[in-house]
Amino acid sequence: MSHLSKRSTVYFEKDLHQALKIKAATTNQSISQMVNQAIRYALKEDQEDISAFSQRASESIMSYEALLDDLKTHGKI
Repeated sequence: MSHLSKRSTVYFEKDLHQALKIKAATTNQSISQMVNQAIRYALKEDQEDISAFSQRASESIMSYEALLDDLKTHGKI
């Protein structure tokens, strides 16, 4: 671990912790490495969602009722 790393206590459910220990052993990674990787993935996903939302912000909004009416008009429901 880098000297710049911060320590934190995380409590896992018993079965999740067991799965993490097994995966860590079989992939030759530490639980910390796997948790950091999972958090990076989740944050990247969040950033992509925010970006997609921003790109679509100027699109018109259709109400749920209007969507149902449109689906009915086109024989979808």
